[in-house]
Parts: sequence; structure tokens; C-alpha cells
Amino acid sequence: MVKIVLFDIDGTLIRSGGAGVRAFGKALETEFNLPNATEGVSFSGRTDTGLLREIMVRHRMQPSPENYDRFFSAYVHWLSYMLPQTRGEICPAIPHFIGDLKRLKKPPVVGLLTGNIRLGAEIKLRHFHLWEHFETGAFADDCEDRNQISMLARERARGLIGGPLHGEEIIVIGDTPLDIECARAIGAKSLAVATGGFTRAQLEPHGPVWLVESLSDINAAEICG
Repeated sequence: MVKIVLFDIDGTLIRSGGAGVRAFGKALETEFNLPNATEGVSFSGRTDTGLLREIMVRHRMQPSPENYDRFFSAYVHWLSYMLPQTRGEICPAIPHFIGDLKRLKKPPVVGLLTGNIRLGAEIKLRHFHLWEHFETGAFADDCEDRNQISMLARERARGLIGGPLHGEEIIVIGDTPLDIECARAIGAKSLAVATGGFTRAQLEPHGPVWLVESLSDINAAEICG
């Protein structure tokens, strides 16, 4: 029986319409005079802190705690500003699927496993009225490495359920190969959805346990029983 379900955000729960990438670029431009710094940078499945480190090193800047604080203060400001101006959306069947998880006879802990910093995740999900559905999570300001974030998400969720926890009692839901890798890092089952930047054909070689176009093609009881 599944005890924990962990969701990625971008491309899995929501599509921000590019607001996150634009906010990232605007913060780099306004704070560090780096226009167009995100060009050619792949954001899919990455962590905010890892992306910032890559860009700073590329531009021969010091990835110091002070520069991180300066950047992310500006980033969350621009994210809050840009989201209402962007035509983003909730991915198909998300509210229904989460509702079905919580209506199971023994509902799992529902949490987040994301490359967003925590405040960025909250801003995005509050904008789409989804934040309140999640009981726990781990974020890019916890760890820069995505697999370490998955381990922390597992331990925080374990603290809510108490007792023993095995890998097969955890499901990680995401839209990129890196989400599948996160699941594998903690021995969890992976449910890959083709609602982000990767097609089913691109996700299939990475070996997810389940692979669907969207969560409208699968139900909670089917994977959690």
C-alpha cells in the first residue's frame, strides 16, 4: 500500500506559461546587470539553486550566500508580478486526482518534491489555488542536488506517518527524466506524465513504473492499492 505521494510542480501540477523563467531572467538583469542570461539554459527538472550556480559561474560571478539571497529576493518579487500577467494553467485532472488520493480508505501523505525554492513553489501553487493540498515537501533551498531533495522529502513525509517505510510505498510523480531518477534514488515507484516538455516517447526509455499522457489517464486507487 502506498503511504506517500510526492509531486513535482512545473509541467506536472501546473504550467506557469514561462513566468518562472522570465522572472529568473529579470532578477538576473535587475540585480546583476545580466540581460538574456537564461538563453540556452535548460530549466526542465533542474533546481533553482543549481541553475543560479551554473549561470553565475558562466558569467564569472561568485555563487555566494549573499548573491543567492540577493537574487532570490528579486526573483520571488518578479514571479509574483509576472504570474497574474501570464496565461498559465493547472495540468489536466490535477484537482480531481489529488481529491481521489485524499478520499482513499487509507490516504497517503501528499507532498512536494521540487526544484523550486520553497517560496517560489508557494507563490506558484497559491496562484493556482493548489498550495493547501500539500502536507509536506522538500525544495531547492534545502539542497541543490535533486536526488538529495528526494531523500529529504521522503524523511519529512516519514515523520508524518511514523513507523517503517519502504521504497515501494512511495510514488514520485513528475514530467521529466530527472523526476524518474529522483524516484529511483529513494527506491520509489515513478509515475511519469507527458504534460511538460517531454513526450511519452522521450520518457519511456527512462523506465518509469507508469507512463501516461496526463493524470486523467490513471486513477489514484489503481496505483495506490
